[in-house]
Amino acid sequence: MAKLKTGRHTSAIKAWRKSEKLASKNRGVKTRIHDASKEFGALVAKKDMENAQKMLPKAYALLDKAAKSGTIHWKNAARKKSRLSARIKSIAQNPSVK
Repeated sequence: MAKLKTGRHTSAIKAWRKSEKLASKNRGVKTRIHDASKEFGALVAKKDMENAQKMLPKAYALLDKAAKSGTIHWKNAARKKSRLSARIKSIAQNPSVK
């Protein structure tokens, strides 16, 4: 990078550029998690147990990877995983209740 006239700001500009890249990446990860959980919710609402069972490990993997990279907190990921499994258990036990 070429030296700017005000040299004291170069590190701040680089830090800003880096934070923008990371924020964009994190936004994408969170969007994929949100979309996967909505898709899972739609399957649960339709009471499609087979596809919901297949979707669950994929959702778990997204959450685990996000927690590993620091995009979301590991307890947040654990809470979301717990709620996904609770939803699938609820329709397995009570097929008549949503």
